[in-house]
Amino acid sequence: MAGFDVSFDLSSVAIVTGGESGIGRATAIKLGKAGVPVVLTCFSDSGAADAVVSTIVDSGGKAAAVKADVSDEQAVDALFQFAEHRFGMVDLLVNSAGLNMSGVMLRDMALAQFDRLIRVDLHGPFLCCRRMVRALDAAGRGGRIVNVSSIHERAPRPGAADYDAAKGGLAQLTATLALELAPQHVAVNGIAPGMILTPMNQNALDHPDELRRKEAAIPWGRAGMPDEVADLILFLLSPTADYITGTTVTIDGALSLTVAQGA
Repeated sequence: MAGFDVSFDLSSVAIVTGGESGIGRATAIKLGKAGVPVVLTCFSDSGAADAVVSTIVDSGGKAAAVKADVSDEQAVDALFQFAEHRFGMVDLLVNSAGLNMSGVMLRDMALAQFDRLIRVDLHGPFLCCRRMVRALDAAGRGGRIVNVSSIHERAPRPGAADYDAAKGGLAQLTATLALELAPQHVAVNGIAPGMILTPMNQNALDHPDELRRKEAAIPWGRAGMPDEVADLILFLLSPTADYITGTTVTIDGALSLTVAQGA
């Protein structure tokens, strides 16, 4: 972010879940270019994660990719063990991996669908936070966590009972952990993006008319870009944000403020 010191301790190591695309990708690349060794996770063998690693390494940074299901406790433990063996103790965590809303109304939603999204979008951050904090506690070290939520943690949409419930829970997880972990100097913050041009908004990326229609609803007049969100995440991870914990920062061009307008 222009005007902010986002330099990092040379001993810091970061994990970015969902680092193969979207906000996670932009964050991983910026961290790597800032000199922080990064382990990023991916859910598939698409090659996208390897491309992110190559981008970081080509710029002089250190990075590695791990295929991991963050909703699985053993997979999360293996992820951290890999990072610790490769680069050292993890003290920066970005929980960016997540699934989007199903679009299925409650009456038609299978329990398996609801459970699947809750496990990835809420259990995943819980498991990753817990694993990192246990290691930091044993070593007597502090750290910083950023959980990627959404404006829909408080602005619900029909057809998103799964997603909205997960993000609402993530907001409370963030606040609760901030209270618990402040004595250990582990800061926990969230970010709540609005419409960001990532694969979660692929339809708008592919169809200019759809993009224009959605951007017309945003007071700032445009959708956000992944790099803008990544800049915010880097600030919250940096020593400059030392006194910030327990908050969720909205980055949405004032979209969430339009609730109840016009009627």
